Parts: sequence; structure tokens; C-alpha cells
Amino acid sequence: MPERGPGTIRQTVAGLLSRWAHRLHATNGSVDVSEAELRTLIAGGTGTGHVREVMVPRTEVLFLDAGLTVAEAVTQVRTTRHSRFPVIDGDQDDVLGFVHVRDLTLLPAVDPCLRLRELTREVKRLPASKRVLAALSEMRREGHHLAVVMDEYGGTAGIVTLEDLIEELVGEIHDEYDAPPAPEPALPDESAEVDGRLNLADLAERTGLALPSGPYETVAGFVMARLGRLPRTGDEVRHDGWHLHVSTVEGRRVARVSVIRPRQP
Repeated sequence: MPERGPGTIRQTVAGLLSRWAHRLHATNGSVDVSEAELRTLIAGGTGTGHVREVMVPRTEVLFLDAGLTVAEAVTQVRTTRHSRFPVIDGDQDDVLGFVHVRDLTLLPAVDPCLRLRELTREVKRLPASKRVLAALSEMRREGHHLAVVMDEYGGTAGIVTLEDLIEELVGEIHDEYDAPPAPEPALPDESAEVDGRLNLADLAERTGLALPSGPYETVAGFVMARLGRLPRTGDEVRHDGWHLHVSTVEGRRVARVSVIRPRQP
């Protein structure tokens, strides 16, 4: 059997991930991943990032209380594009399980007065520090499509889906082997606008601003830590002469931050 060089492996991995992404969108988030496919990913050296970098943070998750009736839950989920929702017992750190949207809307026999507690399914739990590929392999092996991500204190950090993990791997391949992405749009006065979820290492590489480490992973997390509260549009914090201006807030999440360089004397 002829040996496969790094270039061949990279092409195989990129093609595999692209097919996965297509299958995910075609099947509404459901895809089967074989052991052979996972071995190919390992050979390609992908999946070294952590789940915390991929997850949807808890501030952006729609949690449903176990005491809600089916009718009440349907009202809450009707306008979302998601299909699985974590169910809590009054506190976001106390996740009982999850419900699928079809449990609420596609089963005609479901009593609209039934409490979600009666429909809750078991949910997978993953530590935020787990590697992406290891998480994907574990979720695939156990048949889970959604997992609750736990922080180091046992609280809920967010959620992650198979689709999130696969799309992260697709992005990893594109970032490493494709043409570099277009830069963030430049703003006046040597400013740049970045996504609030941009991690600190990428921020430093993109703008030259090295923020101190702390109990946060992202630009938005740094801003929140400095403010000591949930940021609002127009809020601003400073570090070493740099200004970080909250330009867009979506719900409770900092969506965009303007990073302004110190003025030269």
C-alpha cells in the first residue's frame, strides 16, 4: 500500500469534514461518524482545541424550566432555530436533561398541560477543558447530539452540539491550509472591530493588544470582568492606553467590540 504524505492526509481530512458539515445541515444536526473517520481526523492532527472555545456560552442558551408546561415551552421555543433545549430545575447550574423540539410540537398525543420534567431526556456532560476531537469521539460513541459543558467548579459554562464540534474542525482545516480569511473591517483612528467571542491569543495576534490572563477566555469576558457587571452598548474599559468600546450587544452577549490603539504622542 503506498504511503500517504501529509498533503494527502490533509486533503482527506478536509474532504471528510466538508462532507460532515454538508450532512449535518442536510439532516438538521444529525450525522453518523464512523471510527474510521475519527482515525482519519487523528492522523490529520485536528481537534486539539478545547470545548470551552467551541461551546455556546450559558448567556446565549435558552434554558427551559422543568416546571413549564408543554404549551408554555412551545411559546418560548417557537421563534428559535434550535432543536434541543436544556431543562433546568430553577437554576442554570442544575440541568436535569434536555428536550427535543419534536417532543413538544411533533407528537400529537402530548398533553399540552404536561410538565417538561416528564419529557426530559438524559443529557451528556463534558468538562470545558476537554479536547474537541475527544469530545466528538465520546459523543459519537455514546449517541449524544447535545452536551452540557461544565466549568471547573461544577457549574454550567454552556452547551455544545455535534455540529459545533464538527464545524470547529472544519474551521481548523480551513485556517491552517486555506488562504487567510479577510481581516476584520478597519475603523478610523487605527481601530479594529472584533467579535466579542474572539479569544485573547487571537486578539493579540490580530491587533497587538495583549490582555492579562484571568477568569475569562474572550474579549467579552475581559470587558465583563473589568466592569464587574453585564456590559451594555457604549461601555468602555481601558488597558495600557488601549480602549475597548462595546459597540454591539445582542441579548446578554457582547457581540462586537471596537479595539482602539493608544494615540501616538
